[in-house]
Amino acid sequence: MSLGKLKLLTILLPPLIIGGFEYIRHDFLLEHLSMEAGNYYITLITLLLSYLFASWMFRSIVRSNEKLAAEQARRAVYVERERLAQELHDNIAQILFFLNVQLKKGELQEARSAVSEIDEQLRQAIFNLRTSPEEGTDLPIRLASWLDEWCKITGIAVERKIEFPANLVPLSAEVQIFAMIREAFTNIRKHSQADHAYIELRMENERSGWTLEIRDNGVGLGRGEQADANRHGLSLMRKHASQLNAAMTVETLAQGGTAIRISGPKIGGAMNWK
Repeated sequence: MSLGKLKLLTILLPPLIIGGFEYIRHDFLLEHLSMEAGNYYITLITLLLSYLFASWMFRSIVRSNEKLAAEQARRAVYVERERLAQELHDNIAQILFFLNVQLKKGELQEARSAVSEIDEQLRQAIFNLRTSPEEGTDLPIRLASWLDEWCKITGIAVERKIEFPANLVPLSAEVQIFAMIREAFTNIRKHSQADHAYIELRMENERSGWTLEIRDNGVGLGRGEQADANRHGLSLMRKHASQLNAAMTVETLAQGGTAIRISGPKIGGAMNWK
C-alpha cells in the first residue's frame, strides 16, 4: 500500500471507530448500555483496533524497507562489480601496452615482469569477483578468505584484528566497507614496497560505531603523492566513506609506511523496524 493510503487510513480510522460506536450507542443501545459501560467498551474497541491497524501498518513498512534495502544492496554489488571490471580492463590494457613496447626493444626481463603482473592482476580480480556478498557468507568470513588469498598472491604478511559481529549491517554497507579494504590493499601491493600490513575492523555491537584501520611498513606517501589522491585511489575510498557518513584520514608514519583510518557511525539501525 502506498504512503498516501496509509496516511489517509491513519487519519480516518480513529474518528470512524469512535464516531461509529457513539452513533450506534446513542441511537440503538442507549437503553441497554450505561454511560460508564459505553466509555469502557469504546476504549477497549479503540485500543484493539488501533493495535491491529498499527501492527499491520508497521509490517507493511518493514516489508517496504526490506525491499528497498535489498534493491540498494543489489545496486551496490552491481556498481562495485562494474568498477572492478573497468579497473581490470584499464590495468591490463596498460600492462599489455608496456609488454608490447618491451618486446619490441628486446627487453625480455621487463616483459617477463609484465606477464607476471598480468597474472597477478587476473588472479586477484577473479578472486574479488568470486567473493561477492551475494554468496551469503558474512563479512568477517569473506574478509578472512580474501586476505588469505591476497597474502598468497603478494607474499606480504597481514596482521589482523577483526571484531565485527556478523549480520549487523546492511549488505550495501558491507559492499562499501569491503571496497575500501580492497582499494587500500591494492595500493599497498602496487605502491608501498611493504612486506607487512595490518588491518583492524571493529564494531562492538549494533548500537556502536565502527572503525577501520589499515597500515603498512612501506615507503609511505611523499608530500606530492599525498596531494595526488587519484593516483593512489584515495579519492575512491573517500567516496565510499562519505556514503557511510564516515571520516577518513591518511598519514605517512614516522617509522615508515602509511596508515589509513576510517571511522563511522552505526549503520543499518534506521532500517530495522522491530
